[in-house]
Amino acid sequence: MSTEPTAAAHATVTWTRDGAEHTALWHSANGAKAPRTVVAVDDALTADDAYRLAAQGTAMLWTGDYHNARQLLSALARRLPDGTRKHKHRGETVAEAFYRYRQSRSQRARVLGLLLVPLEAGPAVALRRAPDIAGAWLAAAGPVTGPAVVPLQDVLGAIGAWEWRRNGLFVEALDAVIYPHYGTFAPIRSEYLDLVAQAGLPSRELAFDIGTGTGVLAAILARRGVARVIATDSEPRAIACAAENLELLGLAGRVEPLLADMFPAGRAPLIVCNPPWLPGTPHTLLDNAVYDPKSRMLKAFLNGLADHLEPGGEGWLVISDLAELLGLRSRDELLDWIEAAGLVIRDRLDTPAKHPRSMDRNDPFFDARSRETTSLWKLGAARTQAF
Repeated sequence: MSTEPTAAAHATVTWTRDGAEHTALWHSANGAKAPRTVVAVDDALTADDAYRLAAQGTAMLWTGDYHNARQLLSALARRLPDGTRKHKHRGETVAEAFYRYRQSRSQRARVLGLLLVPLEAGPAVALRRAPDIAGAWLAAAGPVTGPAVVPLQDVLGAIGAWEWRRNGLFVEALDAVIYPHYGTFAPIRSEYLDLVAQAGLPSRELAFDIGTGTGVLAAILARRGVARVIATDSEPRAIACAAENLELLGLAGRVEPLLADMFPAGRAPLIVCNPPWLPGTPHTLLDNAVYDPKSRMLKAFLNGLADHLEPGGEGWLVISDLAELLGLRSRDELLDWIEAAGLVIRDRLDTPAKHPRSMDRNDPFFDARSRETTSLWKLGAARTQAF
């Protein structure tokens, strides 16, 4: 199985430089659409002029020094609201304030995404003093076979993700290092990992891990003695990431990564799912691990669980109450969904938030984050399923 994604060339972009028209393929690691208007710029462009161009929706293709491009991007970022204003508008609910915050962050990302850089086969950034990005870009977006144009933000994101992948992340619940791939959420929060590592197992025969990501929960179950784990995900890059981590952990013979939308075929005595915790529309690859449009994955897990559990089996829903504290979903809604799916609650294990944002008083939603609780809901079928 290839561990690298396919290149995402969506269209072409055209600009004029020195009186000549140029065209190149458009690449975006995040799948962004090609800009309609592109102008060539260089080191003479000021941050104020760049801001005015971006405000008009004009993309800027940088032709100067790479490090100056990074400095300009930082200068642009300082001129844009970051959505961290702590006070709400008059009469605004917490949910409305959070929606406004997300809109502000999305607009900020769109504007910063208008500063572009050229790529050439290699792949390499075709600018003075550019770093070697070959490994990082191949892992993020695949090969570049000719002239291309990409957002500088994507290049920086690919470089950062490549560092995570090379250095790895120590997971205390595994007492081992795992290696997140680009676009696969790094399990930096220990609360939900500890819950899965400590909850009493209903069986050590077979488990399904739904939405495996890096494979970390599947690995924890295997390390706890579950003889066989089937780990599913709908994203090929997640399956590749999980397969690599499980191989490095020596668990490839016990955990099977499977490209699938939700459940594999058959039934299991234990089914675990850690869906995105917040209802909302994802804007980036990493957002897919945080935001669940209209709670689709959460509802799909609940609605399909009874049909995939063995008699007496347990489904572990690992989720926080942050959506409830932000007013995006109520506890009654969650309970109603559980009941409507033909499920009963057998137990619930709770743990308070320990992550840095729960202690950051400068966070605009500190009040909610500081009260956040992560829970492992043990669910069972309300009635025995007929075979």
